[in-house]
Order: sequence, then C-alpha cells, then structure tokens
Amino acid sequence: MPYRTRVFIDFWNFSLQWRERANGERIDWRQMPSVLLQEGEKKLATVGVTDGLHLEETLVYASYGSDEAGRKLKGWLDSFLDKQPSFRVKTRERKAKPRPVHCRACGQEHTACPHCQEALTWSPEKGVDAAIVTDMLALAAEQAYDVAILVSSDADFVPAVEWLQGRGLKVLNATWTNHGFELAKISWASMTLDSVIPELTRSS
Repeated sequence: MPYRTRVFIDFWNFSLQWRERANGERIDWRQMPSVLLQEGEKKLATVGVTDGLHLEETLVYASYGSDEAGRKLKGWLDSFLDKQPSFRVKTRERKAKPRPVHCRACGQEHTACPHCQEALTWSPEKGVDAAIVTDMLALAAEQAYDVAILVSSDADFVPAVEWLQGRGLKVLNATWTNHGFELAKISWASMTLDSVIPELTRSS
C-alpha cells in the first residue's frame, strides 16, 4: 500500500541555492512534486521497501518583502503557484527594520548610506520555519501522512524531525550537495537536489 506523502518546501532556502547551482535556469515548479516522489521512491527501494509514495499535498512556505519586488512575488505565489494541483502556499510579509552599521575605523554607527542617504534596513524572515514545524507536527497528530519530504537545509528543523521519526514517521530530506549536513544526517533518508536540476528546469 502506498505511503501517504506530504511535501514541505522552505521556499527561500531552496530558491537561493537553486540560483547558485542552476546556472540561471528557471524552476518548473509544476514538476517539483512528481520529481521529489520519484527520488523518494528510489531511496525506499534501496532498503527493499517496494511500496510507492502517494502525494497528498505540496505545501510551500515563503516570505515576501513590502517593496515592489515583494509584491510581485506575492502575486505570483497567490495567482500561479497556489493554483497548481496539490499546491498550497503559505506566505508571510517581512517587515523592514533599521539596521545601523558600526564602522570599526571611526567607531561611529551609520543609520544611512553615506552616498545616497538611504536608510540602512534589513528584513528578517520570521515565522516561516515555525509555520513549517507547526504544520508537520499538527498533520502528524491528525495522522494525515506517513512520509514527509522536507525540502530545506536548515538545521532548525532537526528537533521536529527527531520527534516525528520517534513516532514512526519517515522524513526524507531533499537538500543540496555539501549543504545542510545536520538535517540530512538525522533524517530517515536524504536526497540531493543537484542531480534533479535538469528535471526541474523550465523548458521555455
């Protein structure tokens, strides 16, 4: 009997590494669930597990800024990705905060760029990791899946993965080569995304 599978995607953790490794190619997000399930089934087969993986849902967690680029991303997430089969997208807005820079040479703190006087800010990503963990645990409590495919390299997920696997669930970690060792090590199995870049690349 196929294992009921839910995919949890840490959008920025995945996307930033994609930019570095895919030579400017664009992601075909519609292929993501099927490619991940195929790779997961290969991992199961290596230990003699012949039951397949049945996709229940693909959950994507993303943050966006309050600027024009952030609004465009939010629009794409809502109007395109969230409407694809199996996808459910959860978004959080990042709020810009002042970020003074300390100069070691003069000992002064600068709150604005010395050239253009634009305020120095940063937009911390808050709530995304917590939302992923909350959903993984809540859905497990509802017995809504047997296997989780977690697309992230973030070690912050290690305690949640340990908890889930301690209760008989399997977590397959989809990560990048030479990245995210701690999470990959603790997961039931890990698979590298580098090898499936061609399958996840948009054809046009």
